[in-house]
Amino acid sequence: MADLNTVDLSAIKLTLELASLTTCLLLMIGTPIAWWLARTRSRLKGMVGAVVALPLVLPPTVLGFYLLVVMGPQGPIGHLTQALGLGLLPFTFPGLLLASVLYTMPFVVQPVQNAFEAIGERPMEAAATLRAGPWDTFFTVVVPLARPGFLTAAVLGFAHTVGEFGIVLMIGGNIPGKTRVVSVQIYDHVEAMEYTEAHWLAGGMVVFAFLVLFALYTFNNSANRTKD
Repeated sequence: MADLNTVDLSAIKLTLELASLTTCLLLMIGTPIAWWLARTRSRLKGMVGAVVALPLVLPPTVLGFYLLVVMGPQGPIGHLTQALGLGLLPFTFPGLLLASVLYTMPFVVQPVQNAFEAIGERPMEAAATLRAGPWDTFFTVVVPLARPGFLTAAVLGFAHTVGEFGIVLMIGGNIPGKTRVVSVQIYDHVEAMEYTEAHWLAGGMVVFAFLVLFALYTFNNSANRTKD
């Protein structure tokens, strides 16, 4: 820890806060979206699915640019937040959180959607024969059966938020203690040729990413063996 200064530790703390809040919000917002995508026969399914998946193919700078436009002084969100007395969202933690939620959405929605689709109709038909209501069926039948999907979504959402760089730099900027996350702090160390400090943070990110993926693959393999 001797090579991690207070600014580094502040960036780590802020990154963990951002990733935790982003994951929790996405599980709440993404679950109904995933359920609708898994169950609907609407013609809008393809369009909604494409919108959710856009961050997978869009450069983060493109998404960041348009978020700056809509959240800026002349944008619709900017007008709304100013009218509510909240000020502007760019270069604040709430703005950074909103950008992270949008950019990480497919990493949460798609695993949950796949889990819902894999359940099929039979468990819900069985619940209906027992006179279970829609909400009761969802929380007592669907959610337990989709638990691996929720776990995968939570892990991927958290890990992806920790590794964000372009979107957080464009929307959050580089304000110590407010919007400077680990990825931006590594960039600052490299720019300042502080390679020892950069190694500590970058190495920690590598270890974190490996452990997350290893745990996820181990869990999925174990779940698959249990099904077989």
